[in-house]
Amino acid sequence: MKALRFHAKQDLRIENLKEPGEPGPGQVRIRNRYCGICGTDVHEYTDGPVFVCTAPHPFTKAHGPQILGHEFAGTVDAIGDGVTSVAVGNRVSVQPLLMPRTGEYYADRGLHHLSGQIALVGLSWAWGGLAEKSIVNEYNVAKVPDNVSDEEAAMVEPAAVALYSVDRGGVKAGDSVLVTGAGPIGLLALLAARASGAATLFVSDINDARLKGVAAAVPGVITINPKRENVGDVVRDHSEGKVGCDVALECVGNEAALKACVDAVRKRGVVVQTGLHAGDSAINWFGVSFKEVELRGSFAYPTWYWPKVMSLIASGALPVRKALTNKISLDTALKDGFQALLDPAGTQIKILIDLER
Repeated sequence: MKALRFHAKQDLRIENLKEPGEPGPGQVRIRNRYCGICGTDVHEYTDGPVFVCTAPHPFTKAHGPQILGHEFAGTVDAIGDGVTSVAVGNRVSVQPLLMPRTGEYYADRGLHHLSGQIALVGLSWAWGGLAEKSIVNEYNVAKVPDNVSDEEAAMVEPAAVALYSVDRGGVKAGDSVLVTGAGPIGLLALLAARASGAATLFVSDINDARLKGVAAAVPGVITINPKRENVGDVVRDHSEGKVGCDVALECVGNEAALKACVDAVRKRGVVVQTGLHAGDSAINWFGVSFKEVELRGSFAYPTWYWPKVMSLIASGALPVRKALTNKISLDTALKDGFQALLDPAGTQIKILIDLER
């Protein structure tokens, strides 16, 4: 089968590999349909290995070369012994987190995504979504409703990241919400905030092309380019009582964006750190104390989020297709996918790879 594998920094290869065999007990084999390129995948390409294992992962025993891809969906074409939740022919969306299901502190408390042994399909598992077929565990798949398309099913994973960030912020009807970063997670976070009832939305980004794209996808959003405007001042000017926003979601992973969130949020507001920072970041801790700001982390998503996210997509409340900017073939993944997402022009937000092209 054809697959895209990470070998080393700036070394991605389209290769012909042996198809996965029969799934083991509790496992499912999938004929992959669509797979999104995540910022994490791009980071592996430019600077890896970051999450790809150079030695066997302690839980999954996987190591490079690694088939990339963790935002994907497809059709079940074989099931292992004991599998009852899906059947051959079912369309499924993949929840890619892997970890002990019991017998571990966080797993026993239903917080599987916080496990210290966590691994990820497409980064630390033998298989990934950027291949014609894959094998995952039964707990990694959820059946796709009839009124959710294959493309939408492949976008559940980034939508879950965004929705969890919104939920961690406690966004409710009537709230004002700032999102820093107009990339795929930022755009999906805006859509999720609106689905949760947010009345006023702000987005900041230094890329005008991305701001323009977000404005088209989310009517009424107030766009801010921090190169020209002070984020906090704009937010206060458009907020009730000019006190700032209720919730700020940092979806970039850099210090300037986090500082802007702390500045823009009102007293007793909430800042959610969603973007992954590469190192330590300084913020205005006096402002955090003086304003009694709540700082909350948001890592990935609870593993049970898939039905919730797909229900919102199916209802139309979370229109994830608005983040989709291109569909390409696996053969052109490097040029039209990875390199396109690195283009400073920023014209692409979410690219899906069609595994049947």
